[in-house]
Parts: sequence; structure tokens; C-alpha cells
Amino acid sequence: MAAGHQGAGDGPAVAVADEAPGYAVEDFNYPQADKILQERGIVLKRGDGHITLADCAGGTGLLQIMARRQEDPICFKTVGDSGWLTLEIPAVYVIRGNDYNTQVDMTVGEEEKSFDIDKNTWTAVGESADEQGREHLLVEIRTSK
Repeated sequence: MAAGHQGAGDGPAVAVADEAPGYAVEDFNYPQADKILQERGIVLKRGDGHITLADCAGGTGLLQIMARRQEDPICFKTVGDSGWLTLEIPAVYVIRGNDYNTQVDMTVGEEEKSFDIDKNTWTAVGESADEQGREHLLVEIRTSK
């Protein structure tokens, strides 16, 4: 019969919990947001990881956002069954949808407005959909299949 025996000279006993890796806690903050702000002038705040900034030349099926203060379109890749992203892009006036159902929230002054984005076509939002032509700030994108 084999029996295990830990002698006194084997060193201190270590609890298994001391060796286990720590827990990862998701805070939903957008990774490298400071770098993106510095390079692109886009404030990316929080999201679930299903809507991510993408290179517009990098493929099809992207959400495309046009803003007066940006020379080029701003594109986002969407994955999964649903997603959300909070951000700040000023002077957004048109968004091209993809295959997802997409809603965006925008602010103008103290007023909040929501827009449904048409699939796979351009949708007027913000100042181009505002009777007064006021500049709107894009603050949230939500997608679902």
C-alpha cells in the first residue's frame, strides 16, 4: 500500500489559491482610447467589444460615419448578435449602415436624439436631418441582428 507523507523538511505549505491566477474584471473601457484620440481625434469610451474601430479600406460590411471635422470616413466593424459603443464624434451628418439593425444616439445642446440607420445605405443624421442645421455629437452606437 502506497502512502503519501510530507516531511517537515519539504518547505512551507502553500495554499492552492495563492498559486491561482487572479480574476480578470471587464471594465468595458475601450482599449488604447488615448492613442486613438491623439491620432484620430475620436473619443472612444466604453463598449462590449462587438463594435470596434476599423480601417475603411479593410473590408466590406462596415458602418461608415461622416463628420465635418474628419477628412475621411470613420468606420466600425460589427460582430456578434448585438453590440454597443459609447463615444464622442462631433459634427456627424450621415452614416452608412451595414447588415445590422443600427441605432445611434446624438446630442445637440441639452437635447438628445436617436436615429435608426438604414441597412446598407446612407442615412441623414445630425445636422443634415435637423430643421435648424445644428451640429450634433454622436454619443452611442447600438447594433443587433
